[in-house]
Amino acid sequence: MTSENTASEVLVQVLSDIKEAMKSKDKDRLAALRFLHSEIKNVSINERRDPTDDDVTTVVAKLIKQRQEAIEQFKQGGRDDLVEKDALQIEIYKAYQPEQLGEEAIVELIDKAIAETGASGKADMGKVMKALMPLVKGKADGKLVSSLVNQKLG
Repeated sequence: MTSENTASEVLVQVLSDIKEAMKSKDKDRLAALRFLHSEIKNVSINERRDPTDDDVTTVVAKLIKQRQEAIEQFKQGGRDDLVEKDALQIEIYKAYQPEQLGEEAIVELIDKAIAETGASGKADMGKVMKALMPLVKGKADGKLVSSLVNQKLG
C-alpha cells in the first residue's frame, strides 16, 4: 500500500492512460478518464490530502454504479446510443478496480462473518454486513453481497 505522502498507484496509472488516450486521439476513452481524474481530484480537495488507492477504488466503484443506474434509465427511455456510451465507460473504469471476488469467495467470507458475529437470523444482518463490508469493499457488488447474506440468514 502507498504511504500518506505518495500518490496513489492507481491515480498514476489513470494519468498515464490519459496521456496515452490523448496521443491515440481516443476521444471517448479520454473523456471517461478525465472525468475519473476529476472525481479523484474532488476527493483529494475535500479530504485535503493525496488520494489513496482506497479512495480511488471507492470513486471507481461509485462511477460504475452511477453508469449502471443510468443504463437502466436509458434503456427505459429507448436511448440505445447512451446505453452504449455508458457501457463503454463502465468497461474503461473496471480496469482500475481490484480483481472482483467470485460468488463462491463471497459466500466463504459471509460464512466466516456469520461465525464471528454469532448471527442467527435476519435480525443480525446489520452485524454481518458491518463485519463483511471492509473485506469486500471495491471487490464485490454491495447488492450481491447483501442478497447473499440475506439468503444465508433467511
